[in-house]
Order: sequence, then C-alpha cells, then structure tokens
Amino acid sequence: MKRALVTGGSGDIGGAICRRLARDGLHVIVHAFNHPERAAEVVAAIRAGSGSAEAAAFDVADEARARRILADLLEGGPIQVLVNNAGFHDDAPMAGMSSAQWRRVIDVCLHGFFNVTQPLLLPMLRTRWGRIVNISSLAGVTGNRGQTNYAAAKAGLHGATKALALELASRGITVNAVAPGIIAGQATAAAFDPATIKALVPMRRAGTPAEVADLVGFLSSEEAGYLTGQIINLNGGVV
Repeated sequence: MKRALVTGGSGDIGGAICRRLARDGLHVIVHAFNHPERAAEVVAAIRAGSGSAEAAAFDVADEARARRILADLLEGGPIQVLVNNAGFHDDAPMAGMSSAQWRRVIDVCLHGFFNVTQPLLLPMLRTRWGRIVNISSLAGVTGNRGQTNYAAAKAGLHGATKALALELASRGITVNAVAPGIIAGQATAAAFDPATIKALVPMRRAGTPAEVADLVGFLSSEEAGYLTGQIINLNGGVV
C-alpha cells in the first residue's frame, strides 16, 4: 500500500483530499498543527469507511521539528504521494504590513514546502515513483489586493513546482500545482456573500472541496504519469 502525506489535512480542502486518497487505496497521513483534533476526526472518518490513516502534528515552518517527525514517519517506509496543502494568510495592504505578517506567511506557505518536501525526496527517488501536488491559489496567478505576502509565497511555489518537476521527471516522479479560486468552506463563507461570488466567478458559484480533491486524486494516480510541471487553475473560469 502506497503512503500519502497531506499537510493541512484537517481543513475543508485538506480533509476532502485525505478522504479521496484513502478511497483510492492509499494509507493517508493526515497532518495538522493548530487543530490536531480535526485531524483525528478525519482519521476516524477514513477508518470508519475501511480506509487506512494516521495523524501527525507539527508546524511546517519549524524545519527542525518537521524533520524529526518526518524521520519517524519514514521508518514505516517511503512516502510516495505528498500533497503540500498547509497554508496561512495574514492580509494587509503592503504599506501597512508588518515584517511579522510578511515573514510568517512566507514561512508557512513557501519555506514549509521545502521543510516537508526535501526530507521525503531521497526515499521517494529510490522507489522511482512519486506524486507531489502543491496546493496554491488564484492569488499566486493574478495577485490580490491585501495579499502581497500570500501572492508572493504562492507565486514562488509555482516556480519551485516547475523546477522540481524538471529535476525529478526522469525518475518517475511528477510535480504539479493546483491553484484553486473561491472554494466553499468556513473561510469563504466569512469572506464572500453569494452575490459577490456570482459577480466574480463566470460559473456563478464557488467550487467545492470535493472538486479540488478529485483533481488531486487524479494527479496522484498512475494515470497522471505524463503530466508534470503544470500549474492547474481550478477557479470556475476566472482568467
């Protein structure tokens, strides 16, 4: 059984991805940091459906701690599917943005990608098969007012996705990014009313976590073996 790690697996999108990968027959490691109890709930739901899962808790921005936890997880075998979904935003116009706001978002969204991905690469390379999917954002493609920090981190993730895809392509490992637009969930409900969503999105609705999970499921499959280095926009037609 192949093993998958989903960072930020306790949230709306992350939980949906975990459940989809479990249905596809993977053992899923559900990561959380601020809400480990939610990760435990996702694990319980997967197991209740006869899937295989466990939880892991650490701050992806803490490199030393992340490496220790990942080393422990690797004792159980290589992790061949990695979904870098952990994210954080702290919005403000850049003229009023503090250094702490800038650095924390970069630390989680971009440095966190390195802190989790790099320790898993050599074990993955030895198997000559792997799937890395980075969850980005429309903000990394188009920018967004008040999110200079977040947009910079996600745009940096796009460059890292393309470069790492080139490094790993000959070893059977693909690297892609999914850039969702407005996806239904707790955060979206607080930020957008239905009228605003209809005005912003050509499809006149928010996407669903399950739609993101279905795309990630495909990118993590055998069938996606010739697709790599891509930034896939999942946003209901926003261009």
